[in-house]
Amino acid sequence: MASSLPSNGRLVNMGTRSLALYTHGPEPSSSKDPVVLFISGVPSDVLHWQAVVRLLCPSQRSYTYDRSGYHNSEASPLAPSAENVARELSLLIENAPIPNPLILVRHSALVMNVSDPIFWTVAADVDPYSAWGVEAEHKLTREKWDAFRAAEAAEKYKLIARKEDFENYMPNFETLRKKELSKKQPLVGDKSGYVIVGTRSRDWGGLYKAGVAKGNGTEEQRSYVRELIKTVDAKNEGLMKKSLKLSTKSAPVFATESGHCLQMAQPEFVVDGVKWVLHNLPASS
Repeated sequence: MASSLPSNGRLVNMGTRSLALYTHGPEPSSSKDPVVLFISGVPSDVLHWQAVVRLLCPSQRSYTYDRSGYHNSEASPLAPSAENVARELSLLIENAPIPNPLILVRHSALVMNVSDPIFWTVAADVDPYSAWGVEAEHKLTREKWDAFRAAEAAEKYKLIARKEDFENYMPNFETLRKKELSKKQPLVGDKSGYVIVGTRSRDWGGLYKAGVAKGNGTEEQRSYVRELIKTVDAKNEGLMKKSLKLSTKSAPVFATESGHCLQMAQPEFVVDGVKWVLHNLPASS
């Protein structure tokens, strides 16, 4: 496995398995200088961050990593869950080690159930990246884009993606409800939080149009999906407002020209977010 790692990659021993960690950008001048750690959504290959990493590289140290089962990392003996993903991240930071203060950049942090069977009946056999417009609008280099698509077409990716199906994470919601974290806000105090929300209706509308062009769905099913699309942005905004309560110092940003994968289509939004956090660090940082 190690022979397939790029020159900026290394394997971090996690005890039961090894994870691949990739280093980008210049060495920090001090152990007190913040560094960026990118976290991928479920399921997704880490290469989707490459356009953001490229823009940050000249001035900012950052890290990406393959979560368990992805790309150059070994599979975990534990079943996928939100708690296990969090434990894995904590252990990676400790074992790497990454001693600097961290700016965590997470994709797909606002959890929305998109597994509606009627929706996917209408969107059956549609390539999401083409329907979303990402295929045409992404800012990755051709080499990185081809590598990203190849990674997500690999059997290893398909295996972990099936394990990370949304339904397998449903028990985590009950665990979180029992902790009553919403009553303990702000959970991160005055640490800066920057929340970017893409326009979900762009994505869902693209999937709908591509599905209809294939002749998918009855008129009743299509009507149902059209109604879903009308409400999705308001629901997404509601989730964003809840996430802003995590910190006393947070900023909301709407990306109206991108959908869920704005980090590939408009990576400058994420770069601006990192810069905003750097300029709004708590006095103790």
